[in-house]
Amino acid sequence: MDESVIQSKIEEIKVLAEKENINISKELDHLKAKYAPSSEDTWEKVLLARSIDRPNTLDYINLICDDFIELHGDRHFGDDPAMIGGIGTVDGRAVTFIGHQRGHNMKENIARNYGWAYPEGYRKALRLAKQAEKFRRPVVTFIDTAGAYPGVNAEERGIGEAIAVNLKEFSVLKTPILSFIIGEGGSGGALGIGVGDKIYMLENSI
Repeated sequence: MDESVIQSKIEEIKVLAEKENINISKELDHLKAKYAPSSEDTWEKVLLARSIDRPNTLDYINLICDDFIELHGDRHFGDDPAMIGGIGTVDGRAVTFIGHQRGHNMKENIARNYGWAYPEGYRKALRLAKQAEKFRRPVVTFIDTAGAYPGVNAEERGIGEAIAVNLKEFSVLKTPILSFIIGEGGSGGALGIGVGDKIYMLENSI
């Protein structure tokens, strides 16, 4: 039986026991210990989430629409290849897409900084989200990062402030926002584009 089904059944038994005022805590502890996921299983899920064979943001965008136009720059410092964004058409409607971009091999990952975005990446994301609000376009974000880039240069350019501003501004945008965790959704780096009206998490993402 699938591990998630077993855990669900254990929870059902717990709820039923509490409802009937029956103390089976020892039995439940035994079941939880017996069917707890092993560290190997847990690490396997991490490896699946980080696999270079997983579809990345541009893969999804190119499957959803065939006329995607990428936009660049934060209008303050520069562009960030770890955070991509632009406009595409879905069923005849313009949509703004934003997401962390990883590669499918070492060369691509180095060019994309493994999806670890800099402050300018988050400021670009906010610029495009506000543009979407102005022109009444819905926003779709794809989250796939272990976190924002933790280097000194990112700190000097205000990575914490950039993420904090995004949290504030995304929460009040007057346009629909759908967020999808497609791989890793780690730390503040994920939160920087993870405030949405609905948030979805793909299978084997973490």
